[in-house]
Amino acid sequence: MHDAFIYDAVRTPRGKGRPDGSLHEVTAARLSSQVLDAMKDRAGLEGHAVEDVIWGNATQVAEQGGCLARTAVLASELDQSIPGLSINRFCASGMEAVNLAANQIRGGAGDGYIAGGVECMSRVPMGSDGAAIAVDPSIAMETYFVPQGISADIIATEYGISRDDADAYAVASQKRAKQAWDEGRFDRSVITVRDVNGLPILERDEYLRPQTDMQSLGALNPAFQAMGEVMPGFDKIALMKYPHLERIDHIHHAGNSSGIVDGAAGVLVGSKAFGERWGLTPRARIRATAKIGTDPTIMLTGPVPVTEKILAESGLSIEDIDLFEVNEAFSAVVLRFMQAFGVDHDKLNVNGGAIAMGHPLGASGAIIIGTLLDEMERTDKQLGLATLCVASGMGAATIIERV
Repeated sequence: MHDAFIYDAVRTPRGKGRPDGSLHEVTAARLSSQVLDAMKDRAGLEGHAVEDVIWGNATQVAEQGGCLARTAVLASELDQSIPGLSINRFCASGMEAVNLAANQIRGGAGDGYIAGGVECMSRVPMGSDGAAIAVDPSIAMETYFVPQGISADIIATEYGISRDDADAYAVASQKRAKQAWDEGRFDRSVITVRDVNGLPILERDEYLRPQTDMQSLGALNPAFQAMGEVMPGFDKIALMKYPHLERIDHIHHAGNSSGIVDGAAGVLVGSKAFGERWGLTPRARIRATAKIGTDPTIMLTGPVPVTEKILAESGLSIEDIDLFEVNEAFSAVVLRFMQAFGVDHDKLNVNGGAIAMGHPLGASGAIIIGTLLDEMERTDKQLGLATLCVASGMGAATIIERV
C-alpha cells in the first residue's frame, strides 16, 4: 500500500446562490476550471500530470450533467489527455472524490489526482433533477421519505436540542467565520474568481451575516413547520416511522441552517513519488477514509456512525483527534455530533462553517478538508477529522495527519 498525501487545497469564495449572487453568471464548468487552473499553476503541473480529475456534484442535470468533470478539464488549462470522472454522494460528493483518489493511490492506480467538487445552486436548483428517492412513490413510501429540513427537526426532537441551542450555535458560526476572514485564515486556499477578461468577480465569501445575534434569529419563523404540519404533512410520515415521538419540534430556519450558495473546491492528492517528480512538499497524509449508510428518514445522523467506523478502522479514539470539521448542514446535525462524542466546541468548526458561509453541495466535502488542513497548520495540530451528513441517509469521513 502506498501513502496518499495532500499537496494542495484550493477553493473559490462562496457566492449567494440566487440571481443577484456574484457567481450567478459563472457556470459550474467555468467555476471548476478556475480551481483546476489554480491547482495546475500553483503546483507547476504540465502534460498528463495527474491520472484523473474526480469531481463531485449533487444535482447532475443540465449544465451540471454530462460528466461535468471532463467538461471542466476541457474548459481548463489542463492537458486534454487527463480524463474526468463525475461522482455523486450528495453533500459528501467533494469528500468522496478526495477519498476515492486517495484510495486509488493507495492501491497503485496512478500516483496523482485532482479531486473535489462544485455546485452552482443559483443556476441548477437543488432538487431539479427529480430524484427517485423523493418523487417515486414506490420508493418514497417504503423509506418514509421526508425533506432534509424535517429530518433536521426530527434530530432536534429525538435528542433534545432546543431552538435556543440551535440559534446559539448559529451565532457562534457567524462570529467565528468573520474572525477567520478578518485574520486571513483562509488566504492560503481561497482564490479570486475572475471573468473572461481577467477582472475579479468575487474574492470573499459573500453569504456571511456577521451582525447575526440571538434576537435577530428569534424573530425568524421555523422554515419547515408548514410543510410538516399542514401540507403535505410530512410530520405524520415521520411519526409513523417514530411513534415514540409525540410531535416534531420545528426549530430550524434560514438562520441556523446552511446557506444556498455557489462554489467549487479541489484537493491535489498524490503519492510520495508524485511529490518528488513535481518538487512538491506534502502537507498531510490521508490516514483513513470511511462511508456508511444510515436511517433514510432521520437521514442526517451519518456523522456519528461514520466517525465511530473510521476511528475503529484506524485504531484511534475520539480523544486522539485534535480538530474537527463537521459540515453545518443544520445546527442540530453538529450539536448531535458534539453530544454523541463529548467534543468541545473549541475543537470543532473553529472558523465557522456552512451556516455562516454556505453549503455548495458538491464542493463542501473538499472545502472542509482544506479548511481543516489550513487550521491544523495554523495551530500546529497533528490529527484532524472531517465529516458530513448525506441526503437519503449516509455519512462520510476523512482523517488527515500532518507530515
